[in-house]
Amino acid sequence: METPVGHDRNADQIAYWNGPGGQHWTDRQAVQDILLAPISDILIASAAPKAGNRVIDVGCGCGATSIALAGRVAPGGFVLGVDISAPMLARGRELAPKDLPLDFALADATVYPFDPQSFDLVTSRFGVMFFAEPAVSFANLRKALKRDGRVAFICWREPKHNPWMMTPLQAVYKHVPKLPQVGPEDPGPFSFASEERVHRILGEAGYTGITMRPHDLSLDIAIGRGLDAAVQGALEIGPASRALQDQPEEVREAARASIRDALAQFVQGESVVLPAAIWIVTARAS
Repeated sequence: METPVGHDRNADQIAYWNGPGGQHWTDRQAVQDILLAPISDILIASAAPKAGNRVIDVGCGCGATSIALAGRVAPGGFVLGVDISAPMLARGRELAPKDLPLDFALADATVYPFDPQSFDLVTSRFGVMFFAEPAVSFANLRKALKRDGRVAFICWREPKHNPWMMTPLQAVYKHVPKLPQVGPEDPGPFSFASEERVHRILGEAGYTGITMRPHDLSLDIAIGRGLDAAVQGALEIGPASRALQDQPEEVREAARASIRDALAQFVQGESVVLPAAIWIVTARAS
């Protein structure tokens, strides 16, 4: 399988997203797009793309946000969806309508040679938290922006504010050791949870007018398909899934029962609704 040329310190992430991890996300593309649709809507509203804009969508995955953005900037605009995951980009290319002004690049945004000062906007839905050297990555993206270019991205706030991920994980911890502790500067889903760190990274990369707005919402992790679907989703993707990796079937079945018990209190009909918390981050190229 083709893999992108990347920054040396991003090698582990490139391997993960081109291995079983990336394939799991690709397999669950339809479900994840429904689950995260409310957040995609928040991103696009905050980014406010206009017809004719040229946009880089970082960590675009299977392309949902890139496709939505391309519909907003047409006619006359263009969206470049960038991701390090070959399987996810392949799905994005399958899904993208052929008449949209959209292309995908299998690339590490840290080192990709974007055309200088040729884009109006950089966006991302949970695609920027996995850079090993995020200030270097954002500096490279800033070079691609016009002098009045903008950045708008969504990242997760602290784990304690995101029970939709942590509730299944805590249930799994009854049966398996805890995942290795992630350092405050290490890549990961919550690596941009610190407001101070995000301001520092963007400031070092040369951005100004940095704003971070907290936003609370609720996610139906069953997407209307009932409790068992929510349990299965936790077993297939996310931190609970990672904690159970390579565990024997009897452990997985015991963990399944514990996840089901933990999620039962959040059932609303065929939905399983838990709190989630994000940052809406905006900045300008200086």
